[in-house]
Amino acid sequence: MIDLYTAPTPNGWKVSILLEELGVPYSVRPIRLQNGEQKEDWYLKINPNGRIPAIVDRDEGDFAVFESGAILIYLAEKVGRFLPKDLKGRSRVIQWVMFQMGGVGPMQGQAHVFFRYVPEKIEFAIARYQNETKRLYTVLDTRLREADFLAGDYSIADMASYPWVKLHGWAGVEIEDLPHLRRWMDTMAARPAVERGLAVPGEVSDEDRLKWLENFRAGRG
Repeated sequence: MIDLYTAPTPNGWKVSILLEELGVPYSVRPIRLQNGEQKEDWYLKINPNGRIPAIVDRDEGDFAVFESGAILIYLAEKVGRFLPKDLKGRSRVIQWVMFQMGGVGPMQGQAHVFFRYVPEKIEFAIARYQNETKRLYTVLDTRLREADFLAGDYSIADMASYPWVKLHGWAGVEIEDLPHLRRWMDTMAARPAVERGLAVPGEVSDEDRLKWLENFRAGRG
């Protein structure tokens, strides 16, 4: 049994999508970001970085794993799906997972912050992060011009990037000129396990969103 500690964010959705694709039993423990629950001592013992997601593998002596990319690799290796065993195939998947972890996530995350959350509109910062996010999307589009999925076959690489690209509009980044990326997004959206994974852990109320925003702006996020 896997215990999933998560919230409705792109990084959280990566893991719930994989768990749904794998079909393994798991429980969901929503982390209330709006209340700063991710900073509480009990959770920091699971994830010392105080972020979501994290998992605890009850079948492996309550083994905890944090960082979304590390969780994807751990679960894929544990079950033996969505991460090839051959050296080159495995490397190809991990390269695209790292591309998301080191590029798409951080850059688009900052685009979200400066475009949506910061009260003062800092045009340089908005343009800087939107342009870099678009550049990274173009890299994805170029790759998807020659392959159906990022690493050739469907894998955790696709599950890592899709929840972020799905929110391109929230970052103020358009993708109409990226046809291969849009085709891939349609393919991903049509997968039942992806749809189920995006529904975990459920909707957040407007009141909770406002509370989280207040905490974020106060540096408590």
